[in-house]
Amino acid sequence: MQIKVIEAGLYQTNCYFLLDEKSREGAVIDPGDDAEAIISELKKLNFNIKYILLTHAHMDHTASVNEVKELTKAKVYINKKDKELTHEGDPLFPEFNNSDNIYIKEGDILKLGDNEIKCIETPGHSPGGMSFSILNIVFTGDTLFAGSIGRTDFISGDYAALIESIKTKLMILNEDTIVYPGHGSKTSIGYEKCNNYYIN
Repeated sequence: MQIKVIEAGLYQTNCYFLLDEKSREGAVIDPGDDAEAIISELKKLNFNIKYILLTHAHMDHTASVNEVKELTKAKVYINKKDKELTHEGDPLFPEFNNSDNIYIKEGDILKLGDNEIKCIETPGHSPGGMSFSILNIVFTGDTLFAGSIGRTDFISGDYAALIESIKTKLMILNEDTIVYPGHGSKTSIGYEKCNNYYIN
């Protein structure tokens, strides 16, 4: 399994390419605000992009959804609670192409080659926050960072829900699970258990 990352836009949002070499299938996670760089990289890759996975619907994680969808013809996978917020005119949750979107929830499984992507609901930073687990990897969006946690001071944020999500959904994963967050460097579940001030 290959993982490539582009730091997209002003907020340096991590856009991930999750690539299965055996099947040549892939997923794009959180295509943020640098469509030119994301599309350029995708064109270099000889992979069939099956999924556009959104950890949440904030603008810095979704700004290039339409361009990636047009190029790859992949469907967008998002939690319904966040997608509904994109219809309310909040600039934090901008509207994007909603045709053929697929709503995901806790326990849903997506196949990538011979492997399974497990969908985990991790609300708090946003109501429909999702994390995605595959093999010994988890993509946490803006729920869990290296040494920190996501913001909850937005109107849709909920600090108690965020901490509950981290403790009951993420900290139960194997300690050697590698965490790929929405911003910043990767970390591990074991390291965060011992060193993350917010959850200790």
